[in-house]
Amino acid sequence: MTLSRRTFITSTAAAALLAQVSARALAQAAQRTGLKDHFADDFRIGAAVGWKILAGDKDLESILFREFNSISPENCLKWESLHTADGGWRWDYADKYVDIGTQHQMYVVGHVLAWHSQTPDSVFKNPDGSYVSAATLKKKMQDHISTVVGRYKGHINAWDAANEAISDDKDNPMRRSHYFNILGEEFIDHAFHVAHEADPGVHLIYNDYGIEGGSKHEACMELIKRLQKRGVPINGIGIQAHINLEEPDVETLDKCIVDFASLGLRVHFTELDIDVLPNVWKLPVAEVSTRFEYKPERDPYIHGLPKDVEDRLADRWESLFKVFIKHHDKIERITTWGISDDGSWLNNFPIRGRTNYPLLFDRKHQPHEAYYKLMALKV
Repeated sequence: MTLSRRTFITSTAAAALLAQVSARALAQAAQRTGLKDHFADDFRIGAAVGWKILAGDKDLESILFREFNSISPENCLKWESLHTADGGWRWDYADKYVDIGTQHQMYVVGHVLAWHSQTPDSVFKNPDGSYVSAATLKKKMQDHISTVVGRYKGHINAWDAANEAISDDKDNPMRRSHYFNILGEEFIDHAFHVAHEADPGVHLIYNDYGIEGGSKHEACMELIKRLQKRGVPINGIGIQAHINLEEPDVETLDKCIVDFASLGLRVHFTELDIDVLPNVWKLPVAEVSTRFEYKPERDPYIHGLPKDVEDRLADRWESLFKVFIKHHDKIERITTWGISDDGSWLNNFPIRGRTNYPLLFDRKHQPHEAYYKLMALKV
């Protein structure tokens, strides 16, 4: 029997629809065990947890415990969060964070030991505004790092020992932070050595943004080589991966993973999110102090993400994970910076009050289409 053209088109469309439904059904079935189980043979799947989780938000907890087997703290282990104004320590949220990871047998990450941001100026400066001496800063670092790392020895698996020490200026590869101005690159060495002494078994990471390619990637490679030559106990590289729908391309990401692994480092994707909003200023950084003026044209999706953008976002997640799976033997974990869109820092960076969609779960804590694409990758 010869099919009419109309019948043929209808049959083809039905077959395509059936295939799509079948793939989604398989992915939904896999969802019952979560991302962490789906990629268990490849790498850990992590999420950054903030105050809502630490305060016991049950809805977010259900996603966290179902989908993820690694956690990173958004803020509770940073210097300004741990120290009180009178020189004491504040452990409540940090202890809660570590307890969550320990109770649920997660890979627990500490973030961060030495970072120029969210560290009070009083750490670096005298009352008259002058810098403290190199010896004074090293002593402050020694006290802080040995106390924090020692407190959680055996419970935190990996620490971001130093964070964002590389500049965005290709002519000045090292960031001229207070740390650097007082100690030079030695502040990085010191952070790693003190952490290693406090917990010889902990995995130590250098973490940064924008190091996927270009001059900053090369600067990071050279920094790692210098650290290794000086005998610094570095075990891993943290690629933050605050990216967008176009950049970096998958070829750049592929090379980045291979390059860092060639230095003997375990590769961690530590803060992955995908910015879907217009980058009208072509900002190449994730420096948290950067701010721009709110304008309606810079916030186009306040009523929801259009279908075509949702599809592009899903394709982007899928293409990233194909590269990750290809290099699964080099990668320790893939961590998203947050759990759901409503809690993402990108709603307020670098413009406060915008509506962004950078994660795998939406504002109602339901999976994006990207989630199903990832769950179908290995079905």
